[in-house]
Order: sequence, then C-alpha cells, then structure tokens
Amino acid sequence: MTPHNDLRVAVIGTGYFSQFHLQGWGQVAGASVTTLCDRDITLAKAAAMEFNVDNVVADLGTLVTRNNIDLFDVIVPPAAQNDVLGELLTLGKPVICQKPFGRDYTQAVAFAASAKHYNTPLIVHENFRFMPWFREAKRLVDCGALGTLHGISFRLRPGDGQGPEAYSNRQPYFQKMPRLLVVETAIHLIDTFRMICGEVTAVYAQLRKLNPVIAGEDAGIIVFEFGNGAAGVFDGNRLNDHVAADTRMTMGEMWLEGSAGVLRLDGDARLWLKPHQQPEHEHTYHRGSATAFGGGACHALQQHVVDALRGNRVPENSAADYLTNLRIQEAVYRSNETHQRVVLAGFDPSH
Repeated sequence: MTPHNDLRVAVIGTGYFSQFHLQGWGQVAGASVTTLCDRDITLAKAAAMEFNVDNVVADLGTLVTRNNIDLFDVIVPPAAQNDVLGELLTLGKPVICQKPFGRDYTQAVAFAASAKHYNTPLIVHENFRFMPWFREAKRLVDCGALGTLHGISFRLRPGDGQGPEAYSNRQPYFQKMPRLLVVETAIHLIDTFRMICGEVTAVYAQLRKLNPVIAGEDAGIIVFEFGNGAAGVFDGNRLNDHVAADTRMTMGEMWLEGSAGVLRLDGDARLWLKPHQQPEHEHTYHRGSATAFGGGACHALQQHVVDALRGNRVPENSAADYLTNLRIQEAVYRSNETHQRVVLAGFDPSH
C-alpha cells in the first residue's frame, strides 16, 4: 500500500538495469512504485513479485489513461524512447529517462523541446554524479581542500569486455552498438567532470577498438579543457581490470589535483588525500551501500528528484542541461574522426 502523500511512481521497462532502479525506489522517502509497465508481461510480473509491486500493465496506452500516477521512470533503450516519451511528455507529469538519452543528439534536442513545450519536468537518469565518492570529491573541491583545482583524470578499467562473450552476461547488445565506450560509459565521466570541474571548453580524443568481436569502440583517451583553466583526462578501456574487490564498484580510479594537494579514488571506493608536501592519508567518508549499484547512486538520484519536485526546484540533470553533455560527446567523436581538437563554443553536432 502506498503511504499517504507519497508520489506514485510508474516504472516503464523491466530489463536488466531496472533492478537497480527498483531497489532504489524501495528506499526513497516520499515516493513508492505502484505500477510496472513492459510489453513483456512475464518479465514485468517477475519484477513485480520480486519488488512487491501491485499493478502490472503491458500497454503504455493503458498506463497513460490512468490518473493515479505522479511520476514516470523510463528504463527502455534509445530505440524505444521516442514512442514512450512521445506519449508521456504531453501529460505534464515529471519523467525520469534512462540514458542514453535518445538515439542521437537530434532526438535528444527534440525531447527537451517537447518537455519545455508541455511544461513537463524531464530529468535524465545520470547516476554517476550521485555516487558517494564523486559527491564527496565535489564537496572537498568546493570547500577548498585541494586549493585551486588544475587537473582531473579517470582511468576506467572494468575488465568486462574481453573475448567473444564480452558483455553477454549482462548487456549483450553492447556487442552490436556502433558507438560503445563514449556513448555507454565515458558519458558518465563527462557529466561527472562537469560537476566537479565546471564547463568544458574543448576536447581532443583518440578512440579505438581492441576487441574485434564488437562493432563500436571499446578504448580511448579523451583530453578535456575547462573554462577555469583546469585540464582533464579520461583514459578508458573495458578489457583490462583494476585493483579492486569488485571492479564494477567504481569501474576505475580517479586523481584530482590542486594547488593544495591531491585526492585519489581507489577501486574499493576509498578516498586518499595528500596535502602538498605531506604524507597521503585515507579520507574517511560514508561510502554508501557495498551491495547497491554505485554505492546507492540510483537511490540517491531518485531521492534528489523527489525532494526537488516537492520543493518546486529544478533537479540536477534536467533534459535541457544534459544536452551539454551530449554536445561534448559529439565533439569527442568529431575530434576522433578529424584528428583535431574541437572547441565547444559554436560547435554544432548536426553539421
């Protein structure tokens, strides 16, 4: 039974990643999942039983005619997002949409424009920025613990992309994606880098494919320039792993460098602070749940959205703001194609 005054949430899509959304919703104060919707009704019923949801529907048209939904959480792949969002955005009710947001930049722009037209709050489910280690890193930067920030780097090494069976145990469609590493993974770090360091002004990228069985790129180095003068490096491949009890916990290691010291994230989500010319020591903080995805990143995002909506505030990662991430993503691909540095000012992904 939904507690009095809770926002009533409908989850659309019950594929692999929906389990993390549903786990998160189960801990959110002020909202409860009341309905699951999926064309695969068997899959939806199994999720409903696991997560104790009363109502299951297979038809989106049936769902949108009901007046007992306050918030929609869309967890479908880009190919299905157009039909789903086309129905939902006209309702004026808040929508959270899983990334990748649209099948391409043009469609994402259209989604954002439609949300504005219908005055529908549209938030992209970009959860890396809600991982506890990144939130704490942001807090330390903001309070001046590192002095003037001049560098950020992330070394991505989840180790799940080797051999002919790469990704098949979780998300086998990864093998056929024409774009993989940046669209699926580096986009998370683009958003996180912006959160910590500010706006990106230029990028340079070299992307490549290491595993011949997949269609898209699975390795690359991206150099970022920020408006405050800081520089960033994303160095990623999905074939090698890193030192961690669970290589998917942080998916890699990060270094933040400033005039007053260095902050290092290790693969076990520990933060290490080295003040300038002083020994490094562990910086203790609450690392979140060891069993939930990203230390509880889905729950943290969902709680943030519910709190923002109840307080009549714009949540982080509104569709309009997320378009900036997608412009940077397209600049990365353009840089790789042209072997040139791409300046974001005036860059038009459609040309």
